Amino acid sequence: MRVFHIAADQFTELPSLPAELPACGYLWIGSERPEFQGRVAEVQNALQRWTGGQLVDLHISDLLNKQLPSHFDYTSWYDLMVFRRLLPVAVGAPGTDDAPPAPAAESAPTFVDTSPVGFAVFDRVLLTVHPSDCIVRDYFAQRLEQQVQGAESRTALRLPTSPADLMLRMLNHMVDSYLELRRLLSRQLGQLQQELFNPRGRFDHWQVLLALRNALHLLEDTCEDQRSAVQEWIDGLAEWPAETDPQAARERELLSVRSRDVQEHIERVLSHVRRLQSSAETAVQMHFSALGHRTNDIMRTLTVLTAIFLPLNLITGFFGMNFEALPLIHSPLGFWIAFSAMVVVGLGFVVFFRNRRYLGSRR
Repeated sequence: MRVFHIAADQFTELPSLPAELPACGYLWIGSERPEFQGRVAEVQNALQRWTGGQLVDLHISDLLNKQLPSHFDYTSWYDLMVFRRLLPVAVGAPGTDDAPPAPAAESAPTFVDTSPVGFAVFDRVLLTVHPSDCIVRDYFAQRLEQQVQGAESRTALRLPTSPADLMLRMLNHMVDSYLELRRLLSRQLGQLQQELFNPRGRFDHWQVLLALRNALHLLEDTCEDQRSAVQEWIDGLAEWPAETDPQAARERELLSVRSRDVQEHIERVLSHVRRLQSSAETAVQMHFSALGHRTNDIMRTLTVLTAIFLPLNLITGFFGMNFEALPLIHSPLGFWIAFSAMVVVGLGFVVFFRNRRYLGSRR
């Protein structure tokens, strides 16, 4: 569990939970899920001292639940947001919900794993519950510390002015982290499509294609839950009491803008996932259509060859009958006459079928 104090130009990590809230700014408590589970009573007592209220037991269960979908809820003391982050995982690679899996190789098939991150947003306290070794918490802690120390340009990232502002930045970062996964899924789908349409190849990676299809379905469901949660947050934000202070009203407007930006990013992710799904389904349908077309071409060619050799077999069968008075059977020119007739008939059928475009490529 890490505790941070964030003020206007101050970002300080505290050694433990303070007895009282600082005079200015707000507190950010970022805890791993197992650590939070073991220190729930301590956190509840601290929240009671700081805010006059505690987390509802049902919300504590939500924060500890590894399978909970993205959703939003609220009370008179705080707002609760559970948001599932996206994890690209290679098929067959080890990994659990609380342990970050190994990066997926470019040549390995990919499915999508998700893990929930919980946010309890008070007026001056932000409590976040992460999976073990969550990169989101450590990334923002390092980034904000560098910002205060002047390691980066001050125009690059302004310190969050409120717990809600910090939560929205984390949500935006988690949604934007999908970009790398999107490129990976697009690249793998492109490779599978090339193999599907290879006329000289035989596609046998159906398990990989099925895993990719299931990953896209899971990703779509996750994004829809995220979109619903953010929309409920936006609706709840609109119902907050109106601010009379111009500065506070300005901060409220910035929260609305940032919330809509997070929602727009989720919409982009969802739109791209649906395009990938449509592309995958279309590729499979086109593969079977091309396979059926090739089968029809083969059957047409075999049928034409059978039609060409059928009269030739009739001629050879006629002259193979055992009769003494068979025409041309005793003539020195009989073989050449029959052979010439067979050649003429065969060539005639070839020319006929080519004119009807039963042989050769169609244009």
